[in-house]
Amino acid sequence: MTKAVFAGTFDPPTYGHMNVIERASRLFDELDVVIAYNPNKASLFTVEERLAFLRELTAGYKNVTVHQWDKLIVKYAEQNNASVMIRGIRNTNDFAYEFDPSLMNHNLDPKIETLFIPTEPKYVIVRSSSIKELAEFGGDISGMVPPVVEKAIKEKYKNLTNETISL
Repeated sequence: MTKAVFAGTFDPPTYGHMNVIERASRLFDELDVVIAYNPNKASLFTVEERLAFLRELTAGYKNVTVHQWDKLIVKYAEQNNASVMIRGIRNTNDFAYEFDPSLMNHNLDPKIETLFIPTEPKYVIVRSSSIKELAEFGGDISGMVPPVVEKAIKEKYKNLTNETISL
């Protein structure tokens, strides 16, 4: 049995993420989707909210489970007997960004391979940071995130706007 790990901050989970999850779930016996802690990113959603989104969105996949992790992702793979780490890429910039960490992870554990899965072309422009910025200014994000996420983003920005106004 081959187990893979697809890690990210998933803030928020996008259709691009879901595309990679769906495709990876067909390639591996087990797929762990892991919400990784990144101290360099300010998150819109809590880890618990992101866990809830991803668990709901992956409920139809029998071989996909969702977890959180706050250490090196290669250590998660080692401790959970995963031999592959999945990285979703949209373009050559993503590949350039992901290539060095894949080498570092291979150095840390040569038994764990990194597999790059390019997203479907229709999701090339789907970036979490762009989605948040677009939503903050009332733009249409319905083609970028699942409905449950879209609703939560709109509610989050509505609450943030109300808090700002009341200050």
